[in-house]
Amino acid sequence: MEQFVIGFWGCFFGTTGLMLAGSVVAFIHSLRRIALNAALSAVASAFFVTAFLGELPIADPNTLARFLAFVACLVSTLLAYLLFSILGILQPPKTRRQVITALAALAAAVIVAGWFVRPLQALGLSTAVACLLGVVALASSIRSALRGDRLAWVAVSGVSFMLVALAGLGWIALDRAHVPWQVHAVSALAATAYLATMASVLWIRYSYLIELHEVMAQGPNYDPVTRMRSDVETGYMVGAAFKHYRDKPAPLGVIVISIANLYVLKNLYSLAALNHALFVCAGRLRRTVPAHIEMGRLADDGFLLLVRNCEDSGHLIELAHAVQARLSKPVILHTRPEAGSLAPKQTRWTADVGVGVLRVSGDDARATTTVAMGRGTSRTAWAYPSRVAWYDEKSGEIVGVPVLAS
Repeated sequence: MEQFVIGFWGCFFGTTGLMLAGSVVAFIHSLRRIALNAALSAVASAFFVTAFLGELPIADPNTLARFLAFVACLVSTLLAYLLFSILGILQPPKTRRQVITALAALAAAVIVAGWFVRPLQALGLSTAVACLLGVVALASSIRSALRGDRLAWVAVSGVSFMLVALAGLGWIALDRAHVPWQVHAVSALAATAYLATMASVLWIRYSYLIELHEVMAQGPNYDPVTRMRSDVETGYMVGAAFKHYRDKPAPLGVIVISIANLYVLKNLYSLAALNHALFVCAGRLRRTVPAHIEMGRLADDGFLLLVRNCEDSGHLIELAHAVQARLSKPVILHTRPEAGSLAPKQTRWTADVGVGVLRVSGDDARATTTVAMGRGTSRTAWAYPSRVAWYDEKSGEIVGVPVLAS
């Protein structure tokens, strides 16, 4: 049965590792609030479980019991504070100060009281207080949910899992030699579910920071449908690139994507279906294009990619093929605004994508002419089997680019 126990707890620590990796990604993208809360939750929970499973290098049982009492008190206080912060309870400064003071006073009182009793009694007292804080957190989550916060219902389930895991770990710590393996299994699964649930709560609660970050970076011309630069902002981006090009000439790579059947989609179904299609195409484009390439929305039916210092046209064409293949995959679209309903109307749709590629290296190149030529090249690409066309700057001709075998 020991292998089952190791497997269940291994699942928990694997989830902890994923949560820490997610916090690192969030930190890299300047979402420090998400990163801090996720990292604290993961590290505190992992340390709590490691300590209560008896994996710390402390041989004396009495010393271990007293140390676990401190861990239970401090970690439960920290997790309660993080949950209150996620639920928005701590937004008023006065409430935040009161909660911090109350939690600190409770932790100090329990730690001091633990020194006046035997080690196992101190551990039992701290575990009971941790469970009490969990019940308070559960009540706060239910209260927020009843007030209309739908996300709080997710927190209710997460705190419920935490209480189950806490009770099981307390049992393991108090009677380590005789606890059945089923307690380990239930506790590990509950702890894993708690971490996964709280990770989802953190992401949903603070996901607006991603939108805010883009808005602050791109200004009022940010397009919320595609989460990219709007058509006007894309024009500014191209203008700035050509100004830099005239100052320090270096080839510019331009890729224009045009989608032929967006207007048909809108006329046959609705504006909601059109917006959903743009949202999906933009998301796929962001996941395909490398980070150093600038991109933005172009008109109502296309996108523009700009590659500075583009010395190799081969990589430019490879990227164009990758973009065309990714955006041309079928997608299930919601065809009415209430996409979250139980039985939304749906349709299977495939974008008819044309990709125009050109490399700017001439002295007389102009931004408006280049963008117009890129749009024309992308629309011409609809007639080619590969749906990718190249504009030869020297000859002034547009040629189809065949798909090369990998």
